[in-house]
Amino acid sequence: MRIIKLFFVLFFIFTSSYSYAAYADSPTQQVKQTVDKVLDILKNKELKRPEKTKERRALIRKTISERFDFEEMAKRSLALHWRKRTPEERKEFVPLYTDLLERSYIKKIESYTDEKILYINEKVNGEYAEVDSKIITKRNVEIPMEYRLLKKNGKWEVYDVVIEGVSLVNNYRTQFNKIIRTDSYEELVKRMKNKQEQELFEEKTK
Repeated sequence: MRIIKLFFVLFFIFTSSYSYAAYADSPTQQVKQTVDKVLDILKNKELKRPEKTKERRALIRKTISERFDFEEMAKRSLALHWRKRTPEERKEFVPLYTDLLERSYIKKIESYTDEKILYINEKVNGEYAEVDSKIITKRNVEIPMEYRLLKKNGKWEVYDVVIEGVSLVNNYRTQFNKIIRTDSYEELVKRMKNKQEQELFEEKTK
């Protein structure tokens, strides 16, 4: 779970230091655009008010959904188990997976600090791309981070993030595969639904 927590802490907590020259439609620039939008939301004094929590989180969700291909991430996280799913099961799983990622990351980034990120390299191979970057913490610790993107309808969408050599999708794949093989796919969905219900309950009681 460490790498998942680290991902959500790091993905949107940095300033827009930008060392890689990129065109407006490049993978790097499109990632940066999303980051900047989230930072604007987090820095908005009006949206920081307690009564604006729901509105703020909805705006953050909307922003990341425009850049992240959650269906592709869900498909890759289930791997071979995805092929065994019916259309109805897939339709149910993707929103659960999306909600899991969004809720986890929102909790982490709402207390972000002014870290810095440097975009240092970009590789494009047809419809696939990788954007290499590194986070520089306040203690001057460098953390390598790689975004993996797929181009769809002229837009670059994130389908995986690799932090310190560990893939977010692979991390979830390992967890999901263990639950499915030990118990069942139905048990995985049950746990995800229980987690979702717990989160909703906690939000209502705050």
